[in-house]
Amino acid sequence: MNTPNIKHCDTMADVRRHIDALDDRIVALLAERGGYVAQAARIKQRADQILDTARIEFIIDRVRIQAREAGASEAVMEATYRAMIDAFIEFERGEFKRLKEEA
Repeated sequence: MNTPNIKHCDTMADVRRHIDALDDRIVALLAERGGYVAQAARIKQRADQILDTARIEFIIDRVRIQAREAGASEAVMEATYRAMIDAFIEFERGEFKRLKEEA
């Protein structure tokens, strides 16, 4: 992996400190992404609009390219994004159902 932002670590404590700091940023970004997914649930008119296979594959292709350009594992990026997308689809289904029941 050839990412210029990676700091040299001499101990596991250093590694864990950097990972924890990244996790803080990742959680905030995932919360932000979830806010947009919630808006998608509000905007969509039908439950069958929630699963958009073409959009999923577009995202996967895009992040694989980004991973390659960053010197990261394309397989890890794809697996991570597929799991994240699956979780957000379930979240969106729940939001969609909740919003439609309130209406």
